[in-house]
Amino acid sequence: MLLRRSWSLWAALTTCLVVFFYRRRATESVPTNPLIEYINPTSTNDKEFDWAKRPLNFPLQNIIHLPNRTVLPLPRIQYAFKPNYGAAAEENERRREMVKSSFIRTWEGYKNRAWLKDELRPISGASVNGLGGWAATLVDSLDTLWIMDLKVDFAQAVGTVEEIDFTRSEEEEVNVFETTIRHLGGLLAARDLCGETTEEEHWKEVLTEKAVELGSFLYAAFDTPNRMPITRWKWKNARDGKFQEAYTAVLLAEIGSMSVEFTRLSQLTGNPKFYDAIQRVTNRLEKAQELTSLPGLWPVVVSPMEEDFGDNMAFSIGAMADSTYEYLLKEYIMLGGRSMQYREMYNYAMDTAREHLFFRPRTISSIDILISGNRNVLSGTSGVLDPVGQHLSCFAGGMLAIGFKVFDRPDDLDIARKLLDGCLWAYRSMPTGIMPEIFHLTPCPDPENCAWVAEPHSEDPKNFPEFFDIEDKRYILRPEAIESLFVLYRITGDETLRDEAWKIFEAIEEHTKTESGNAALSDVTRIPAPMDDSMETFWTGETLKYFYLIFSAPDLISLDEWVFNTEAHPLKRS
Repeated sequence: MLLRRSWSLWAALTTCLVVFFYRRRATESVPTNPLIEYINPTSTNDKEFDWAKRPLNFPLQNIIHLPNRTVLPLPRIQYAFKPNYGAAAEENERRREMVKSSFIRTWEGYKNRAWLKDELRPISGASVNGLGGWAATLVDSLDTLWIMDLKVDFAQAVGTVEEIDFTRSEEEEVNVFETTIRHLGGLLAARDLCGETTEEEHWKEVLTEKAVELGSFLYAAFDTPNRMPITRWKWKNARDGKFQEAYTAVLLAEIGSMSVEFTRLSQLTGNPKFYDAIQRVTNRLEKAQELTSLPGLWPVVVSPMEEDFGDNMAFSIGAMADSTYEYLLKEYIMLGGRSMQYREMYNYAMDTAREHLFFRPRTISSIDILISGNRNVLSGTSGVLDPVGQHLSCFAGGMLAIGFKVFDRPDDLDIARKLLDGCLWAYRSMPTGIMPEIFHLTPCPDPENCAWVAEPHSEDPKNFPEFFDIEDKRYILRPEAIESLFVLYRITGDETLRDEAWKIFEAIEEHTKTESGNAALSDVTRIPAPMDDSMETFWTGETLKYFYLIFSAPDLISLDEWVFNTEAHPLKRS
């Protein structure tokens, strides 16, 4: 029982530690160091500060450039689809229009009630900031507007983006990771989608200018003694030339998941500094990869200030770690296969994950599925499996399927499908038809002989006999399961995956729909499911986009031409 809950307990303690550390660091005085030259900007007026011209406290002695060696073309990723005619095509077009209608209702709610705010409260109609105050839902939805052919709204949104000041934030502290994946990724994707007409060229110029403005702002978070970024960044310290350094405890996902966006910015501008910034992080991760307690994987909490990426006991590819692994694969594709470093790191990580994290749970039907769990490792041991299921981990099926194609890993497609099937099983197991955020299952002692055996459960065994516990019963409009459905469909051509996606969409609409949007649920095990007055930007930025694309023609944002960042923003492959 203790081991089954150990991840949740550890995660809570870790969160407290990280929050305490961030707050403690904010109260410490600037150290006296005669070797450090402090900057006194000519102006500290937020709106007049030019981050691109800001002198560095710690100037680079050399800069890492984008790799330029020639390689053979990458393998084809998408299935060789044939034209889809007849009743099936008509049905998928109907489904796609239903998804589009849901987006339009949400977009109109945001425009009318929360314009220029970060998020809409979908029940009360109120608005809220918390993601920099830079109209996060608007920026996160730019490419969705384009993909859904809502060009009038797209033009209005781009005009509004032109007026957003990305040189300052109303927040004292900026989450560099979230800003990178939502805002910078959103700007870059919208820019890449624009065509060649005069109007579209203008939009492209605007979006490029704003991406550079925001990228220059974020780049200052890397201006530390060892060039490791400050992930929860008090940006005014950098503006005012104060000493800053990376923290001693940060989440792996927040430091390891900015490569795709910064690389694309360097590719578009020709300025190597953005790529240099993230490549230094990758190099440090590579050095630590075989030295951790579970070689191949990094713990979910690392220390960039001390450049210690291995001294922790908890490992996962779910919450707090997920996109770091995803970006190894996607950065390799973004670089056109020009860096074997990312290929080798990805293969090492997935080999370890397959051996130590993926498990088959006991189910009444003995269905052959996999769940991506966590592992707690004590010194000198291979650790103990924590058989936890997380909605966040459902991205792994899609990741492994792309890796199967790009890196010629023949066994990974079967594993990818079983991981997806595990998430679909969790959706079907709830009365709402919607998967909960976090739950625990009973792993099979032998994956080849996994007969159902009833065991004592903390949940009501009458209602959820297969679930040892459902610790977090929420659904916060997450996209990860839909993402993997979309990717597996595009790779295998399996039409049944579209049907599975439609069942989930109908369940989500039934239980989350409000007048002006869709609301998170606090308990998917109950009907009616209680709603929370919350709608994350990824509802329009990711979830609805993936639903729309799975019912669209396969050449709309082909995986052979685009790379999706972890916020579902498609970036053009070089």
